[in-house]
Amino acid sequence: MSSVADLNRGGTSAGMKEFQEMQKLQHENSMHKELEKLLATAKTPELEISRKDFEGFKQLFHNFLQAKGPSVEWAKIQRPPEDSIQPYEKIKLKGLPADISSSLNKLAVVKLNGGLGTSMGCKGPKSLISVRNENTFLDLTVQQIEHLNKTYNADVPLVLMNSFNTDEDTKKILQKYTHHCVKIHTFNQSRYPRINKESLLPVATNLSLTGENEEAWYPPGHGDIYASFYNSGLLDKLIAEGKEYIFVSNIDNLGATVDLHILNHLMIQPSGKRCEFVMEVTDKTRADVKGGTLMQYDGKLRLLEIAQVPKAHVDEFKSVTKFKIFNTNNLWISLPAIKRLHEQNAMDMEIIVNPKTLDGGLNVIQLETAVGAAMKSFDNALGINVPRSRFLPVKTTSDLLLVMSNLYSMDAGSLIMSPKREFPTTPHVKLGSSFTKVQDFLKRFESIPDMLELDHLTVSGDVTFGKQLTLKGTVIIIANHGDRIDIPAGAMLENKIVSGNLRILDH
Repeated sequence: MSSVADLNRGGTSAGMKEFQEMQKLQHENSMHKELEKLLATAKTPELEISRKDFEGFKQLFHNFLQAKGPSVEWAKIQRPPEDSIQPYEKIKLKGLPADISSSLNKLAVVKLNGGLGTSMGCKGPKSLISVRNENTFLDLTVQQIEHLNKTYNADVPLVLMNSFNTDEDTKKILQKYTHHCVKIHTFNQSRYPRINKESLLPVATNLSLTGENEEAWYPPGHGDIYASFYNSGLLDKLIAEGKEYIFVSNIDNLGATVDLHILNHLMIQPSGKRCEFVMEVTDKTRADVKGGTLMQYDGKLRLLEIAQVPKAHVDEFKSVTKFKIFNTNNLWISLPAIKRLHEQNAMDMEIIVNPKTLDGGLNVIQLETAVGAAMKSFDNALGINVPRSRFLPVKTTSDLLLVMSNLYSMDAGSLIMSPKREFPTTPHVKLGSSFTKVQDFLKRFESIPDMLELDHLTVSGDVTFGKQLTLKGTVIIIANHGDRIDIPAGAMLENKIVSGNLRILDH
């Protein structure tokens, strides 16, 4: 059976087009039959949820079959108009009203909590990894919102979008926050079937998540937030409680705290000009060249992701001069607008086709969407160019080293860059594969070094760090294969390259 790539290639004659359309229809009908078979295996409580999930999946699969090549024409891309991306300083100049609590009472905070900690060698939800003084990502989030609620006598709830991978473990841990001054809600991302790349049919044989079906399902990217939030009933519940906006961010972005100036900017717009969608962007550095950026396209402000860029233009996309900013995935979105667009089926998001190979060697694809891609569907969308400090993601142990160090102090769950650091950029840290897993990383550092004056750290091979080290400038430590380097306690390395087999022992 042909795959979609074959369907969208080939001649352009009327006969060929008709043949292709028939094939697409056959694929769609076959998929619908298979989904019905899967639903027939459902237990009563999950039947309704799975049916709703599958409705969304059918729409996504239909759009995938209809897609014809790149979703953007490079020649039509324009730079965003000046006023469509506002500098944060300009927003801040407006000051804050005396009664900020009434604005806070119209806000809910949504954290994307569907990811596992597997890339850092941890089992269970990533949000439960300790990042600072035994506090997990989730602990820090709860502390931040509790501090807001207490300081301003407000009622900002926390909403966690879990996936079927993280839901059970997250709910168990939520009991520890029952006495905190934060209402916590959860809802689940949809569960979609992975698709056999050749047959374009689901690989699952039933709705179970165990045994042979363990790898058959996936959560379809954070663009699924709109449908699953709506389907959970939580969207309507929050609107009924008077909530008007959600602030959405990745739970592993430790810089994504509620910003009162951005919130105030949203609230002071006249009702007819209400901004329904704000994307926080920040200036690109060479480390961010793959991040999505903003463009003007067909008269609308839109997110442009690297996956949408024709191969011939990828270098241009990565250029720091043409596309100066990138998307932090900190978003402020109007709740009534989500409801309206979902009910009108008007949420337009590009499909990300994510190829995977299962443990048994089977090639599959999973269809995903990104939350920021819906920006063009909302009215009066705006970009705000925020300070880099609002983008502090912890994706690797290299990032973890930064946030555990004395570069930051902690204040009510928020990490604040130390005033003793002379420049606001964070050091560039690259730890080798011996440090990938959190438990290995922790074994290799007796204590976290003083990094206040560090610019660049590269570590490769079997290296351990003693207590009370100081790293300054550019430090490169490379242990050759089969060798080991132990940096002794109390050492100060400034602009040093250490290589070979070095074991300095205290005596």
